[in-house]
Amino acid sequence: MREECRGLARAAVRLDGPAMEALLQRTVRAHGLVAAWEEVMVPTLHAVGRKWESTQDRYVEVEHLLSWHVSTVLRRVPGTVSGPPAHLAPVVLACLPGEQHTLPLEALAAGLAERGLPARMFGAAVPPEALRAAVGRSGPAAVVLWSQSRTTADGALARQVASTAFGLKGARTAPVVFLAGPGWPVRAVTAGMRRPRGLREALDAISALYAEPVVPGTSPP
Repeated sequence: MREECRGLARAAVRLDGPAMEALLQRTVRAHGLVAAWEEVMVPTLHAVGRKWESTQDRYVEVEHLLSWHVSTVLRRVPGTVSGPPAHLAPVVLACLPGEQHTLPLEALAAGLAERGLPARMFGAAVPPEALRAAVGRSGPAAVVLWSQSRTTADGALARQVASTAFGLKGARTAPVVFLAGPGWPVRAVTAGMRRPRGLREALDAISALYAEPVVPGTSPP
């Protein structure tokens, strides 16, 4: 999809918001969300980011406008007609404290909606207390913690989330924690955690959780 990337980059440099949005919507319809994200949205965002880094902070406005329209299109990706079943435990999506990069989680939320799975998006820089409260109150099947850089990856907080149990006595469960993003080192992955390498892998792994039975008194696999 090189032509889509070039067209999106040219529209971004022109600050042509309507053209960007129309091209992004066509790409999602033609190729699907995952391919549009991995092959058009991310490469173009990276290219624009490299452009302003190499030109003494010029083109910052280009990256901001492009990010806005990517976010807009992601939130408009249609989910299933009926929506997620009410009884399904949700997936909690959160950026770690100090982390402002939300677009990857927005892409994941869109992918979950496409698959009819419920998600709770808490956005950027979620404080530790708020994250723990969200997990304890929503009883999620999975928690996805995004870290863009090593400075925001917090292994201790991830372990606290992974050990958060909820439910009735004798049938308590804990969520599977997904350490998402390039900030997480491999050594951060411990029991009850997984480290997906991309959007497609994360969607497949989360979807599999809903097909696997959970034994009362244990954590999900």
